[in-house]
Amino acid sequence: MVWMETDPVSERVRFISAWLSREESVSALAIRFGVSRKTAYKWIGRYAAEGPSGLAARSSAPVTQAAQTPPKIVTAILRLRRKHPAWGPRKLRARLQLDDPKTKWPAASTIGDILKREGLVRPRKLRRRVPPAQHPFRGADAPNDVWCIDFKGFWKTGDGVRVLPFTVTDAMSRYLLVCQAVEHPDFETVWPILVRAFKEYGLPRAIRSDNGPPFGAVAAGGLSRLAVNFVRMGITPERITPGKPQENGRHERMHQTLKREAATPPSLTANAQLARLERFRQVFNEERPHEALGQIPPARVFTPSPRLWDGKLRSPAYWGATEVRTVRISGSIRWRGRELFVSEVLNGERIGIFEIADDEYEVRFGPILLGYIKGKQKLIRVRPGKRRRHSLENCHPADRSETSPT
Repeated sequence: MVWMETDPVSERVRFISAWLSREESVSALAIRFGVSRKTAYKWIGRYAAEGPSGLAARSSAPVTQAAQTPPKIVTAILRLRRKHPAWGPRKLRARLQLDDPKTKWPAASTIGDILKREGLVRPRKLRRRVPPAQHPFRGADAPNDVWCIDFKGFWKTGDGVRVLPFTVTDAMSRYLLVCQAVEHPDFETVWPILVRAFKEYGLPRAIRSDNGPPFGAVAAGGLSRLAVNFVRMGITPERITPGKPQENGRHERMHQTLKREAATPPSLTANAQLARLERFRQVFNEERPHEALGQIPPARVFTPSPRLWDGKLRSPAYWGATEVRTVRISGSIRWRGRELFVSEVLNGERIGIFEIADDEYEVRFGPILLGYIKGKQKLIRVRPGKRRRHSLENCHPADRSETSPT
């Protein structure tokens, strides 16, 4: 038996042919062809109005979209996206609302659909999230509670110049205080840059960094020359656990944005790259909405610190210390008739010794625990990676007020 092939258009032609023969009523034809009387009369009407072409298949989609985004809105979205290619739908919507709050902007999901339709979205590989660290860092509840510092990995411009940005952010407001290319990641390069930042923005209460130079060292307490200066200014240096960059995650996230918006691809010349870094800093602070801040730019949250710096470095004060000793040029102190080595980086600095048990002492430089002394033994340093909550009850930096003492 041979099966007869058919299609909807052929069935409609057969229906009209049967109807034109006037041998059956429309109701009977509807039953025979398995359609409703309404559909039967629709086919007859189309044939009468358009002839055989009226029986062709038609789209069931509506002629107009009731909720279609107006072209003017789409144009504004695409214009902002092309200006900031790395911004996602939520940031674009937040920036548009800030610039024109009277306009009813579409939802972030709709903006995402528009970007996809225009081919402006690339799928991103999902990464496993690292759980937050539980170390007792100082909380960043207000601007200047904690500053974060680091170097962004270097890259080369089109003319072969190596670019190594040194960056400083305020942890609470995400404000990018410093974004400057440097030649060397050392104390002599970083210190003048930080001095300018301290004079412009005031002093934070803590500065968080990794353990690499010039931020940390293998000396007692992990203190480097830079960290010693911080303590003498009334700033607590905080260093993340080695190999745990997520403990400085806010700063690392900024670096990811910097790489995407200011270094991919690198500029053709060094001068163009430096201008691009400065432009990135301005956009990041004043234009780019930040989700953790309620989709407003960091510049609307950050305020300079009330802790002003007069440019002087002062020795910490130790309240309730059992002994206060000055570290000699050899890096040692005199303890119970013998030389006790502490650290050469603390030459000329005053350290506090606190009795915590019978013939057992803590040794501190400001709030930083250097180690322990038991009897006449040598200084027992805190093990690397062993972070203890700093006790500030008896160990105080020189600066305890909102401004540096005169």
